This record gives sequence, C-alpha cells and structure tokens, in this order.
Amino acid sequence: MPISTAELIIALIVTFGAAAVQGTIGLGFAVVSVPILRAVSPLLAPVPQLLVTIPLTVSMFWRERHDVDLKGTGWIIAGRIPGLLIGIALLKTAQSSGLETQLDVLIAVLVLVAVVLIASNLTLHRTPAIKFGAGTASGIMALVASIGGPPIALLYRDEKGPTIRSTLAAVFTVGVLLTLAGRILSNEISGTDVQVALMIFPATVLGFLASQRLRRHPERDRNRIPILVISTAAAGALILRSVF
Repeated sequence: MPISTAELIIALIVTFGAAAVQGTIGLGFAVVSVPILRAVSPLLAPVPQLLVTIPLTVSMFWRERHDVDLKGTGWIIAGRIPGLLIGIALLKTAQSSGLETQLDVLIAVLVLVAVVLIASNLTLHRTPAIKFGAGTASGIMALVASIGGPPIALLYRDEKGPTIRSTLAAVFTVGVLLTLAGRILSNEISGTDVQVALMIFPATVLGFLASQRLRRHPERDRNRIPILVISTAAAGALILRSVF
C-alpha cells in the first residue's frame, strides 16, 4: 500500500466531507481536500482528486439534469483548452528547473486565490469573453491543482441551487476529462495516483449520497464560511510545510 493506514483514514474522512460539500453547494471538493491531503502526503493529492471527481460530477449532473443551463457553456469549455496547455507548461517548467518541491507552494497559492474568489461578492456578466477567460483560469487551476471550480462558480453564483450544481457539474465533467487527457498525454499520472484514487473512491460515493439530504436545506453562508476557513488553514499549513 503506497500510504500508511493513518494516512488512508484521514484521506477517507476528508474525501467524504469534501464530496458532501460539493454535492450540496456545487463546488468545494478539491478546494477542501487537495490542500489538506497534500499536507498529509504528496501521494494523496492532487491527481487522485481529479480521478474521483469524474464520477462525482457526472452523478451530480444526472441528479439535477433538468435544471442545467447549457447555453453558452461552449465558451467556458473552449477556454479550458488554452488553460490546459498553460497548466502543462507550468508543470513541465517546474520539473525541468528542479522546482518540483515548490509545487506545494503553487497549489497553496491557487487554493488561496480560490478562497478569495469564493469569499468575494464579485459577480461576472456572462459575456463570451468573460466565459472564455473564466474557462482559461479554470483550466490552469485544474491542471496544476485539480481545483477548477471557483472561476466558473463566479459566473453562476446568483442562480438557484439546482441550476448552480447541475451547470457546474456539466462544465466540470467536460473540463475534468480535458484535464485528465492533458495529464495522460504529458505523462503526469502514475499508477500510484490510480491506486490512491481507487482507495478513496468509496468515501466519494458516501459523501455524494450524504449530500442528497444536505442539499434540501442549503444555507449558502453557513456552508461557505467553513469551506473558506478550512481551505485557508490547509493552504497555510501546506506553505509552512514547504518552507520548513
């Protein structure tokens, strides 16, 4: 087993909570799980989260497919392509420069950027240019840290819960597949990543099932504040671990 029993238990608990959060409010799986699990062990994140996100987003989309807003999402998906290429370039540059140890810092910074975006009251008008830009930013963050949700969530933050969850799930599904293809083509997925993903997958399923009840009584601010606090603390811990 590539990780210890203690690390596995932590991974299962964190994955369950993160999946429940995403299933309830539409995003948050990677924002919560990646910095925490990365601080526990580099083997736990970010690629395993990318792999288990696919069935999670597909399930979310199917659950509320009648509320999805597919109009104009093509621009977002198109923006993911240059974002994907930029993300690959960042990873390869870090590897060729011997800066792989700084990847934790980069992931932590992206988490903090995501926290700021989620906490802000910024609302973006869904013009083609804005959608494309949000898709590009999402693609970069998804490739490097498996966190592509916050830029897209800003576009739909004023919509109703079912519309937010289903639309984000539709965009995330296509985006995750693109990111996964990019990582495969650039040889950025290992057998260990797949093994860890299989180990935490049951917790993802249980978290999604738990969200079935939680989403009936969502309170946006009550859900958002814990996400921001946990994610900020985890990102800080990740930076401290890298520095010391």
